[in-house]
Amino acid sequence: MSYVDAAGWTLRGETGPSVVALGGGHGLSVTLRALCHITRSLTAVVTVADDGGSSGRLRQEMEILPPGDLRMALASLCEETEWGLTWRDVLQTRLETTGPLNGHALGNLLISGLWQLLDDPVEGLDWVGRLLGASGRVLPMSIDPLQIEADMDDDGRKYTVSGQSKVAVAPGTVEHIRLLPKSPRVPAEVGTAIEQADWVLLGPGSWYTSVIPHLLVPDVHRALVTTDAHRALILNLSRQRGETDRMTTADHVRVIRDYAPDFKLDVIIADPTAIDDVDDLIVASEGLGARVLLRQVRTGDGQPHHDPLRLAAALRDAFDGFLGEVGKTETWLP
Repeated sequence: MSYVDAAGWTLRGETGPSVVALGGGHGLSVTLRALCHITRSLTAVVTVADDGGSSGRLRQEMEILPPGDLRMALASLCEETEWGLTWRDVLQTRLETTGPLNGHALGNLLISGLWQLLDDPVEGLDWVGRLLGASGRVLPMSIDPLQIEADMDDDGRKYTVSGQSKVAVAPGTVEHIRLLPKSPRVPAEVGTAIEQADWVLLGPGSWYTSVIPHLLVPDVHRALVTTDAHRALILNLSRQRGETDRMTTADHVRVIRDYAPDFKLDVIIADPTAIDDVDDLIVASEGLGARVLLRQVRTGDGQPHHDPLRLAAALRDAFDGFLGEVGKTETWLP
């Protein structure tokens, strides 16, 4: 049940479908901003492998989860009031000093302080959510900080690189990635949210460092495979330098199957301007049991950025089971 009617008016007493969005960084942020237009029942599950910038420094100094992607997710869910937007901007503000605090995001420091005070990462994030009047909940994928390792092939030169920030820019092709520890502890709330969801969304984002890691955590993987929820994948609008610059659009889908052959999808959302071979994408999608939903989700300036309103419209079509072309009704959900 959507919480808006056919004319776009909010329905009193409705919350919309229960949605869990998994990812990290800017990709998850835009998905959350889109979802805020179509549901109030929303949970974000965020990767915790960042080891660069402010997050990396805090992670090293305090032995905590990297707070940066969690902060961005919370900021994306803030209530659109002067209070919520002001606190969103506070969280996102970076300090400019000549000392050791230079470059730290205020939100990272606030979250780190709450974790130190409460000794509970989930509770600390819930407190920040209350401060923002967040329209959903933000959960870490793991309560153990994660390390990403990748086996690379740079025109025949084989090597291994460790750390999300290094994997993201390593030259060559990613042959395989893994997480350390292999079986991290997962908050119980993550499994419950996925189990009770109507929809689970994966992507967009850095494919090997923000999207695929969710499939590598055993407890999260198990929940994604066994849930009765519908599952959707949102594709990127461009290749990412370093991680995926040698991959086709269909390769992005095939690599999902490589890492999780038992993970099935219902729909894959793609912008037609970002696809190099539609037929190949359809074949790859069918291998995961998915239909392809082609919609313009790119911003109007032509840059490889998702527009939250256009993505919201595409997601609503997916949730309503409308995958046909304009003027043709093609429902697919039971």
